[in-house]
Amino acid sequence: MPKRTIQQIAILGSGVMGSRIACHFANAGFRVLLLDIAAKETAPKNNIVEEALKAAIASNPAPLFLKQDVSLITTGNFDNDLPKIATCDWIMEVVVENLEIKQQLFERVEKYRKPGTLITSNTSGIPISWMAKGRSDDFQENFCGTHFFNPPRYLPLLEIIPTSKTQAQVVDFLLHFGDLYLGKTTVLCKDTPGFIANRIGVYAIMDVLRLMKKYNFSIEEIDYLTGPIIGHPKSATFRTADVVGLDTLVKVAKGFSQALPNDEEIAVFEVPEYLNKMLENNWLGDKTGQGFFKKTKSTTGEREITALDIETMEYKTANRVKIAALEQIKSNDSLAQRLKNIVALDGREGQFYREMLANLFAYCSNRVPEISDDISRIDDALKAGFGWEMGPFEMWDLFGLGKGLQWIEDSGKKAADWVNVVVARQERPSFYQLNEGKPFEWSINSSEYVKSTGKESFITLNNIRKTSKVWGNDGATLFDLGDGILNLEFHSKMNTMGSEVVQGMAHAVNEAEKNFRGLVIGNQGANFSAGANLALVFMYAIEQEYDEIDMMIRQFQQTIMRVRYSSVPVVVAPHGLTLGGGCELTLHADRVQASAETYIGLVEVGVGLIPGGGGTKEMTLRLSDSFEKGDSELNNLQEMFLTMATGKVATSAKEAFGMKILRRGDQISMNKNRQIKDAKSLALELANTGYVQPAQRKDIKVLGKTGLGFIKAGTYGMLAGQYISEHDLKVAEKLAWVMCGGDLSAPQLVTEQYLLDMEREAFLSLLGEKKTLERIQSIIVKGKPLRN
Repeated sequence: MPKRTIQQIAILGSGVMGSRIACHFANAGFRVLLLDIAAKETAPKNNIVEEALKAAIASNPAPLFLKQDVSLITTGNFDNDLPKIATCDWIMEVVVENLEIKQQLFERVEKYRKPGTLITSNTSGIPISWMAKGRSDDFQENFCGTHFFNPPRYLPLLEIIPTSKTQAQVVDFLLHFGDLYLGKTTVLCKDTPGFIANRIGVYAIMDVLRLMKKYNFSIEEIDYLTGPIIGHPKSATFRTADVVGLDTLVKVAKGFSQALPNDEEIAVFEVPEYLNKMLENNWLGDKTGQGFFKKTKSTTGEREITALDIETMEYKTANRVKIAALEQIKSNDSLAQRLKNIVALDGREGQFYREMLANLFAYCSNRVPEISDDISRIDDALKAGFGWEMGPFEMWDLFGLGKGLQWIEDSGKKAADWVNVVVARQERPSFYQLNEGKPFEWSINSSEYVKSTGKESFITLNNIRKTSKVWGNDGATLFDLGDGILNLEFHSKMNTMGSEVVQGMAHAVNEAEKNFRGLVIGNQGANFSAGANLALVFMYAIEQEYDEIDMMIRQFQQTIMRVRYSSVPVVVAPHGLTLGGGCELTLHADRVQASAETYIGLVEVGVGLIPGGGGTKEMTLRLSDSFEKGDSELNNLQEMFLTMATGKVATSAKEAFGMKILRRGDQISMNKNRQIKDAKSLALELANTGYVQPAQRKDIKVLGKTGLGFIKAGTYGMLAGQYISEHDLKVAEKLAWVMCGGDLSAPQLVTEQYLLDMEREAFLSLLGEKKTLERIQSIIVKGKPLRN
């Protein structure tokens, strides 16, 4: 089979999924031809597709990394533009879920599609094999299901569903392409109803609805019990249902009831009467403004969230749930420990959890090999498609196979026979094992452990935690990644940068310089770093321990500069929230290997401060480097100042380039799972190409009084227009003071240390302001910014 390359993709159907899938291909840099039916004669032919694309771009969350990437998408209609698919390397159908309509479209497609071209369907409910009936051999050999989850940019699951006639090379190509170029967790599925994620995920939701009645919990209590405390998203059960749409949930559940007559748990998919009543009332969730939850306004005009009482079918004020037995458990950062603690509870909460898990474990075991031969694919699908931190088999391993089997027996269910084979043949039975840092899983086909497929391109820190640890403290751990590269991982709360993390950074640089060739600073938590430990800063400020704060800032600045000027290359790998100190660390790397979904920025102004860990210095340095002969230096200053003074956060790694946070030479990993390995490769590349330790800069141009006057004119105008407060003005003036190098009589060159001293002094002076302390307190106590 010739080498397959993708340059242009045709997306047939521009609805909610089609338009957003098109946007995500554009995110990855591919050209897209987006087609839909032609509008009626009274409207322009492309009206339907263009309006759909416009709605997608305006939607929240944004489907594009950068709005200008829409230029990669060309629109058209089936009547006039279908012949253009002959120029495309991949044709994807995303039209309405109607078999007849899909087959009619495929018949038209086959007239223009060039032989060998990939042809896939994004269906979520129609058997893939049915759609290809009657098509040519070449069509069927290159045809497959590619099921994206909505929204395609943010949910990483991509299910690949071949038919019996799909070529193996096509499946292998799609699994690799989706992983590498689209950043997806690609999961091979069998052509069964709901494939993997929806089959298990919808079962889990419907079972929770049943257990809610059994244990007499309210909607609010169930969302408390089934949210982050068990490693599920904040939307938990009922909020998720509202977002997805109750009509969609009911349609899928009823579809399973009809399509799975031999499913041992078919009764679970029966739709409760209250859910049918909600559909009759058109209470479909977010799309109709009310579902299980409803947003209203109180008598005082304030926004109020109400929750449905399924007994009375009336809305009441949503209660803020606090279950005493769970509050302490909830605060534990370790998901594994939280899960162990909640299943040990007495009372109805413990009973609910044990029965919920027993039912889930039994159901998943009985789906192997029906929906997948590999247990890891079931776990991966639930984690990537439904946002679970741990998959069902991973959780079962955590508790022990014997304990899970006991819960299943107590629940009146039956696990699959192959589970008993695992238990009987192993001294310490488990579904997964690690062998020299490599993941292995139990195979029901060979009745032995085999290497987990599809993870060869990943470095998973949890897998090497016991075999490759070099050093560690309570906030950070240093790993040997091999080939002379170290990795420093943060694991403080929200990966904030307290003394342990700072100590870890200093130790990592020292160790790398002595015994290694390079250093990666990266972790695999939910976020790279939320910045400095504000609670500690606030405590010292309240107690007026300014010498302690000064020492903390000096130490952080010195450590950041050690990172910047180490004798070995340092690569920082940010992802998710990378704020304040996390951004400052990133700014000082030799290179950055960012996750595509990196939300990075210097946000200190939001709490009445300026960046004090080298951030203001570094952005001023980058401003200086941007000055070119003939440029308006004041305009460049204004742009950089506004970026920092507004606390702007890049909403993607691509956007961070435009903000000068990322620079030429920095790289993006579309797939977060690849990021640590990509960062290691980048560090090795630097080490292998004659890395030279940089020298500290003494040539940073600052504009002095000229720049200060220019910035002051703008900020006073904003104050007069009531766009900013008096305290906002004070913070802005401090920021401008540092960025301009103080009130120097003329522009001149200064050193990095000169700017570091200035930013530290400004940071300390703002900490003495009452309004700054009020802002910090609001963030710590309420989690909300205060505008005072």
